[in-house]
Amino acid sequence: MAKVIPFPALKFTEKAGDISKNVCPPYDIISQKERGDYVNDSPCNIIRLELPVGENAYANACALYKSMRKEKLLDVDTVPAFYVYEEEFEVYGTTKKIKGIFARVKLEEFSEKVILPHEETLSKAKDDRFNLMCATYCNFSPIYSMYTDEKRVIPKKIDELTDRKPDIEFTAKDGVIQRLWVIPKGEDTDFIEKEFEKKQLFIADGHHRYETALNFKKKLISDGVIKDENHPANYVMMMLIDMENDGLVVFPTHRIIKGLHDFNLPSALEKIGEYFNVCEIPYNEIEKSLAENDGKKAFILCAKGGGFYLLTLNENEKAKAALDALNPGKSQAYKNLDVTVLHSLILEKIFGIDKENMANQINLKYTRDVKEAVNAVKDADTNCAFLIKATRVKEIKDVSLAFDKMPQKSTYFYPKLITGLVMNELASPDSF
Repeated sequence: MAKVIPFPALKFTEKAGDISKNVCPPYDIISQKERGDYVNDSPCNIIRLELPVGENAYANACALYKSMRKEKLLDVDTVPAFYVYEEEFEVYGTTKKIKGIFARVKLEEFSEKVILPHEETLSKAKDDRFNLMCATYCNFSPIYSMYTDEKRVIPKKIDELTDRKPDIEFTAKDGVIQRLWVIPKGEDTDFIEKEFEKKQLFIADGHHRYETALNFKKKLISDGVIKDENHPANYVMMMLIDMENDGLVVFPTHRIIKGLHDFNLPSALEKIGEYFNVCEIPYNEIEKSLAENDGKKAFILCAKGGGFYLLTLNENEKAKAALDALNPGKSQAYKNLDVTVLHSLILEKIFGIDKENMANQINLKYTRDVKEAVNAVKDADTNCAFLIKATRVKEIKDVSLAFDKMPQKSTYFYPKLITGLVMNELASPDSF
C-alpha cells in the first residue's frame, strides 16, 4: 500500500527573517491584492515562488529560487525527518486543533488504488502547476491527504512524539496558530513508515498538484533524469491526517447561477417542485432550516427580491430515475451526494447547465460565504443562488472507495495548510 518516508525539508533560515511573514495560504485562494500584501510583508514571502507573475513568470520563479538558495535564505535540513504539523483555530465558536505529518509519499497511479482522489480537476490549473514544477523542481505547498486508523496507532505515536515544546510556533496572518515538531529519521519514523504500509490515502485537497507530480515524474523518466526508484521526483510532499481527527472541518461551497437569459423564477420553482418539496422561508431561518434537514437532500434557493425557498428532495422513484439517467455508471455513493442532487436535478435537468458548462464556470460561480451568495443575487447578471450543506468526511471516503470523483468544489477543508513552512526540493538548484 502507501509508501511514506522521511525527507530533508527545505525551510526558511533565520537569515530570511520572521517565518510568520514568509508563509502564506495556498496560492489558489489568494487574490492579486492579497499577493501584493504578502510581498509587502516580506521580500522573502513564499508567494513570490508559489504564485509568480509577469510575462516570464516561471523563469522568474526559477531565477528567484536559485538566488534564495544561493543566499541561504532557503536551505535543506541535513537529516531526513517527519515533520509533525498542528493548526489551532476557531470555528463555529469553538477552538479546534488538527495534527498530522509532512512526509514524502511515493507517487502511484490512481488505478493502483493506493492513493484515491475524490474530485475532478481542471486542465488549466494543472498546466500552471506543471510549468512551475518544471522551472523550480520543488513542491512549495503540500497535498492534503487523509488515512483511516480506527485503532489510532499513528495518531497516538504522533502525540507521544510531540509531548514537548514545538520546534516552530507562530500565529499566521489569518489568526491560525501554526506548530511544527521535527522528528529525525530513526526508530520512531521507521515505526510510522511501517504502519503506513497498511494504508490507503485519500486526497482531501490538492488533486491538481498530485496529478501534476505524476506528469512531472513521467517527464523526468522520459528525459532520462529518473534512473531508479530513489529519485525524489518519484515522491510528492503530503500532509497526512487521520480521518477520525476531531479537528477535521469541511465547509460548504455555495453555488451562484448567472447569465441564464431565459430564467424565470415561477417557472423554475414549478419544475423544481416535480422533484422537491418547495417551502418559502424568511432569511433568518436559513441556517436553522438547513440544520433541521441534516441527513436529507436539502438546499436553500436565494431569489431576487429577497425570496428564500427551502428545497427538500422527494425520495421517490421519479427523482431516483432522473438521477440514474443523468449519472450513468456512477456509484450510489456519488448519487447520494447533496451536490450531485443539486447539479443533476436542478442545474443540469431544469436549468440546462451541462457538466462541461459547470466545469468551465460559464453560468456557475462558487463561494463559501453565505452573505456573498445572498448579496450576489442583487447583481443584474445573477439569476439565483443555492446554499448547500457541507460534504461529510465519510461521504468523501465512500466516493473515493467507489473509485468515483465528486463534482468540482464539493469540499472546502478548513483551515487550509500553510505554504512555506516546509517544502520538498526534488533536485539541487545547480542541476537544472
